[in-house]
Amino acid sequence: MKKPHAVLAAVTIAASSFASSAIADNAETVQAFYDLLSNPGSETHTAAFVEATADTWASVGDYSGENKNRDAFLGQVGGFAQLLPDLNWTVQDMHDSGDFVTVRSRATGTPVAPFFGVDGEGRSFDIMTIDIHEIADGKIVRSYHVEDWAGALQQLTGR
Repeated sequence: MKKPHAVLAAVTIAASSFASSAIADNAETVQAFYDLLSNPGSETHTAAFVEATADTWASVGDYSGENKNRDAFLGQVGGFAQLLPDLNWTVQDMHDSGDFVTVRSRATGTPVAPFFGVDGEGRSFDIMTIDIHEIADGKIVRSYHVEDWAGALQQLTGR
């Protein structure tokens, strides 16, 4: 018969390995979101995003109740490819707490046409973003997000 502390140690190691694997899987799943944002015209990254998100995925950016579904979000990202050909969305920090992954990221870009009505005259922006991705069954089901677009517009106007 095995000693109780040996069994407990084995169970603890197995649970720790499972948790580490789930965290790695969540990080990889969520990274597909940022890979798409940095490569908005890429069919490969679009397919990876679709694979990483649930069919019912929703982008929640405010309390209006007007969330974007996956198709609307992909349309918006496609517009980014035209407006911000150098868009780069870099993960700075990722924290996985099981069903939720929180990401602090940095978005940079140089609009080639008016952006939110502002002609940046070739200026770039560099902003912080915070996202909370809800995970269920290995897929992102909802993404809550806040971006510093006011800061971007200030940078584009030269203020």
